[in-house]
Amino acid sequence: MTATPAPPRLRMGVDVGGTKMEGVVLDAGGGEVWRRRVGTPRGDYAESLAVVAALVKAAEGGLGCGAGGASVGLGIPGCISPASGVVKNANSTWMNGRAMDRDLARILGRAVRVENDANCLAVSEAVDGAAAGAKVALALILGTGAGAGIAIGGRAHRGRHVIAGEWGHNPLPWADEREIADAETCFCGKRGCMETWVSGSGVARDYRRATGRTLGADEIIGRMRGGEGEAAECYRRFLSRLARGVAAVINILDPDVIVLGGGLSRVEEIYRDLPAELPGWVFSDECTTPVRPALHGDASGVRGAAWLWNDD
Repeated sequence: MTATPAPPRLRMGVDVGGTKMEGVVLDAGGGEVWRRRVGTPRGDYAESLAVVAALVKAAEGGLGCGAGGASVGLGIPGCISPASGVVKNANSTWMNGRAMDRDLARILGRAVRVENDANCLAVSEAVDGAAAGAKVALALILGTGAGAGIAIGGRAHRGRHVIAGEWGHNPLPWADEREIADAETCFCGKRGCMETWVSGSGVARDYRRATGRTLGADEIIGRMRGGEGEAAECYRRFLSRLARGVAAVINILDPDVIVLGGGLSRVEEIYRDLPAELPGWVFSDECTTPVRPALHGDASGVRGAAWLWNDD
């Protein structure tokens, strides 16, 4: 009698965002076999864990693989500190100071891997996305905030303090006098972080400072495309700041490819205009670093969380 082969390994990823959580299950070849999105219970750590556990249960039940039938990786807007063993640097501040990996492992009865959400984006795109085949991939998230992750050889590069890629909390490079005066205080307590300039909320603040009008980043880009001069100037300032911030990273890391995620990554003009801005700031006789949108779009971070179990 021939033994029945073991079923393909399933990998589940959960992206724990500030407003929504998303779960996805990938088969052995990276094909998506299950997905669900739910709201995040903001400010409630225990309920957040319960929602993650419910997603895992629903996925395994729906796929008929039974409890423990899928590995579980979690992407969060922070990281587990190697010094304390608890979450640090999360802008969803109710996660900070919590042993999220151990707490969830206890609830699920199995090991759980937790990684910074920007690193999850980098892993996803390096495994089978816009950076597939690249040795060193840099992924930038331009959304409500601004972050970055690094993948080397398809694996997250975390660094000694698990802060590799914390681009959003470096100051704006080569700031002029007006930018120094206009610098906003970041949630981290420092003034003038990249996150306060090149995030969607940063673009909105810049437009409001210049015009006195309050608009979201999407509407500002729409007005720019419609020919509004003030919106076009706002976009040019954003592009200059993004170029300077990216160039500073290229000068240190010199990645093979840069992938953009987050809401502002859908601004198509960036991929035309940013490469032309970079050579003026990069310390090289040329700058040919490709800048690409995430191939998996908004799904990339959660796919990367699933790929955290990619060592078997």
